[in-house]
Amino acid sequence: MLQLIKSCDRGYADHGWLKSFHSFSFADYYDPARMGFGPLRVINEDRIAPGTGFGTHGHRDMEIISYVLSGELAHKDSMGNGEQGAANSGVIRPGDVQRMSAGTGVLHSEFNHAKDQTTHFLQIWIMPDSRGIAPSYEQKHFDTASKRGRLRLVAANDGADGAVTIHADARLYAGLFDGSESAELDLAPGRIAYVHLVRGALTANGQDLTAGDALQLRETSRLALTAGKDAEVLVFDLAA
Repeated sequence: MLQLIKSCDRGYADHGWLKSFHSFSFADYYDPARMGFGPLRVINEDRIAPGTGFGTHGHRDMEIISYVLSGELAHKDSMGNGEQGAANSGVIRPGDVQRMSAGTGVLHSEFNHAKDQTTHFLQIWIMPDSRGIAPSYEQKHFDTASKRGRLRLVAANDGADGAVTIHADARLYAGLFDGSESAELDLAPGRIAYVHLVRGALTANGQDLTAGDALQLRETSRLALTAGKDAEVLVFDLAA
């Protein structure tokens, strides 16, 4: 079973310094039919104006993934990441995947320090398998070549293939497709999948997608991606 969600059907908020599209109910956007998909709870497409950002705020019991499309995002948290001399600088750029497991509770801020460039990124929340774990942080870079014409695993509950490790029954893939490039992903029985097209155009299981569109798959054994036009896509393989 396939369900296409068009970009124009997402929630939208304009706070001046922040413009955000919400794939699922978030903050003032509420749709009882769009509360999440399996453990996937939030996909916000955010644009942060130069010299602005999210002040220090708290999270708990959530796996939070940030995926930068353009510009830079500076992260600082109560675990010490982003502080001078810390093991993790906290600055993420295109190609980086940042994972923060909020667990028992963490405070953090996110800021665009650039004077003349908007930061465009995706903020993704996934419900964890277990509550009350110790907070933790990880960031890795996945270059363009590793995603070209294929689905590159970038986040997984077992950290396979060099992916960041999330504490949820989910696997996140990123891919770049153009022209004749294509890819397939087998889905095990009892799994569901969510395709989010970041940019460009792409066909997924016969459904034509443009930037911001999504496709939900249930009771489907295979995902096929074809006919990309400067496409960047995220694919979530999720527990039902």
